[in-house]
Amino acid sequence: MVDHGFVPVRAKLIEVAAFLDRVERYAVADDFRCAALRRAAALLVDGRPARARRILEQLSDPTTRPDAVSTGKAALGAWAGRPAAAAKRKS
Repeated sequence: MVDHGFVPVRAKLIEVAAFLDRVERYAVADDFRCAALRRAAALLVDGRPARARRILEQLSDPTTRPDAVSTGKAALGAWAGRPAAAAKRKS
């Protein structure tokens, strides 16, 4: 398992680190997507199971009601809003 998967995962981890270095260098690290990525990355090392599910949930919109009017925006890869009730359910 490790022999087969380690090198590709290592490359992805370095890619994430390089991305975070770039957004910090260009002073855009406070973008909600970067903040969401850092919160999700913390789940990698918390020692709890189901990391993939929890990271996906961390980055996803937890609301269940559709917007009354479409904003027309494309998927952004992270949810911009995080109401307190949703944050508590995710913890």
